[in-house]
Amino acid sequence: MMRQLLLRPGAEELNYEIRGIVKKARLIEDLGYSITWENIGDPIQKNNTIPDWMKAIVSELVQDDHSYGYADSKGMLETRKFLADLNNEKGGVKIGSEDILFFNGLGDGIAKLYQFLTPTARIIGPSPAYSTHSSAEAAHANSAPLTYKLDPDNNWYPDMEDLYNKVKYNTSVVGILIINPDNPTGMVYPREVLDRFVEIAREFNLLLIADEIYQNITYNGYKAIGLAEILGDDLPGISLKGISKEFPWPGSRCGWMEFYNKHTSEEFTKLCITLENAKMIEVCSTTLPQLAIPKIMSHPAYKEYRVTANAAIGTRSRIMEEVLGNVKGIKFNKTKGAFYNTVIFDEGVLEEDQFLPVEDDAIKVHLEKWLQEKDMPNDKRFVYNLLASEKICVVPVSSFCSDLRGFRVTLLEENEDVFRNTFERLAKSINTYLNSSKKVLLDQ
Repeated sequence: MMRQLLLRPGAEELNYEIRGIVKKARLIEDLGYSITWENIGDPIQKNNTIPDWMKAIVSELVQDDHSYGYADSKGMLETRKFLADLNNEKGGVKIGSEDILFFNGLGDGIAKLYQFLTPTARIIGPSPAYSTHSSAEAAHANSAPLTYKLDPDNNWYPDMEDLYNKVKYNTSVVGILIINPDNPTGMVYPREVLDRFVEIAREFNLLLIADEIYQNITYNGYKAIGLAEILGDDLPGISLKGISKEFPWPGSRCGWMEFYNKHTSEEFTKLCITLENAKMIEVCSTTLPQLAIPKIMSHPAYKEYRVTANAAIGTRSRIMEEVLGNVKGIKFNKTKGAFYNTVIFDEGVLEEDQFLPVEDDAIKVHLEKWLQEKDMPNDKRFVYNLLASEKICVVPVSSFCSDLRGFRVTLLEENEDVFRNTFERLAKSINTYLNSSKKVLLDQ
């Protein structure tokens, strides 16, 4: 026994099944099998090719000695001015370079944001929830995450009545988190829903936080509306952005916050200053990717590059809809933005005794061990069976702070034939799994 407890209450809420399941997949890899990775949003892992003009910009910057030095604590001034101008072109809330703060990836920024909130101040976020947000919010509050429901029977739009009542009757709620486009569902918020968020925030004097890292990744006619465009001039807001997904450059670990209407609330002003001071103590965020941002985003090829990349994701989303859209036993919603889709099993179709065939005895041993986990949700049982049987690695929805049961996949595989094959195998596995229980067999 240690002399004192090491962990504070709430710390055990930190969980990241998106990467946790990799450990299990690696065991199968060690047996000589290839894994189809559908667990994490890393375009590079899925053979995304960075264009030569983008590599040339980074290569040229590396030749400049200044790229090896510290950045300004808040971020490179030239880059912050560039990003402020980009925001101001939208015609909503206007910001300047002093309203932007860089972090070593959005994960760093999210952790800092929740770290400095008083434990009794709660940020309510969507469920299914992106684990980085829900885990950090729960850890800071020493409690389970506080969430509002996204509805799979209504295009994954939020249940605004559920949100309103939770805000109204829980005075500890100080802010609302919006993820738009959404991870893990791939939903894009329509204007009327965003306006309702603003109405609720205005009625209860709340902070609005929008994770908008996917805001420029939409397709098939859908477009994301930014927080700055709907916030007005009387509410405090924070937009969370980055280049991990858009360039894509996930290994750069480069994200930033944009503070909107910083002086509308004394408490909000103090939060912004605290975050800036925390970054000064840390010194700064990584220099090289910050220097690259204005050069890449202003390059004449950049706009067409994103249009082409988005169109390709849109094509894959239509393939996914074609393959999974009519599979019995699941709820399927088309993907509109980001590059994820969350599939939900119909209520009552999952049973503990369902299984998929596994031919390799060594994999069977692993699977039997994994399935001994205490109080395992039934969607996790499916995910483990899928991994063992088809070597496809997905993430259970129960790991996204949700009472729903299903799984999240990505739309990142660049080879459309491989992509289609993956989801045809997945569709077949769903059908086999749902028809494998003793109950179904007896009914037949």
